Amino acid sequence: MNKLIEQQIETLVEPLVSEKGLELVNVEYVKEGAHWYLRLYIDKEGGVDMDDCTDVSHAVSEMLDTKNPIPQAYMLEVSSPGLERPLKKEEDFKRFQGSLVMVHTLSQFQGFKKFSGTLVGLINDEIVLEYENKRVAIPRDLVKKTHLLLDF
Repeated sequence: MNKLIEQQIETLVEPLVSEKGLELVNVEYVKEGAHWYLRLYIDKEGGVDMDDCTDVSHAVSEMLDTKNPIPQAYMLEVSSPGLERPLKKEEDFKRFQGSLVMVHTLSQFQGFKKFSGTLVGLINDEIVLEYENKRVAIPRDLVKKTHLLLDF
C-alpha cells in the first residue's frame, strides 16, 4: 500500500516540482513509531537550499490538502537527497555513469546482497557495475535500492 501511495504522490507532485525548475528524486511514505512521514527529496544542478525546500513544501502541502490522497495524518518533509542520493529513474543511471554506487538486492544474487562498484549503466533492464576489473549485471527486478557512494 505504501508503494501505491508513493506512486500516486509522485504523479501528483512531479509536475509541480518540475515547474519550479527542480527534480523530484524520490518519494517515501513510511511509518516510524506512531507517526507517518511523507518525504520528498528534491534536487537541481548545484544542489537545493532551504528556500527551495520551503517553497516546494508550501506548494505541495496546499495541493495535497486539496486533493487529500492520503487517508491518515502524516508529516511532510522536503529535503535534498544528500550526497548518497538514490538512483531510481533511467535518467539517473545515465547521468551518474562512471560514479561509485552501492546496489542492495532483495535476496542473494551470485552469493551477495550488496554490490559496490563503478556504474557502467542500465543495460537491458540490468544494473551493470564494474569492480575489481570484473563486470556484474544485476537484474533490476532483484534490486531493493541503488545509491551513490562517497569516494574518499
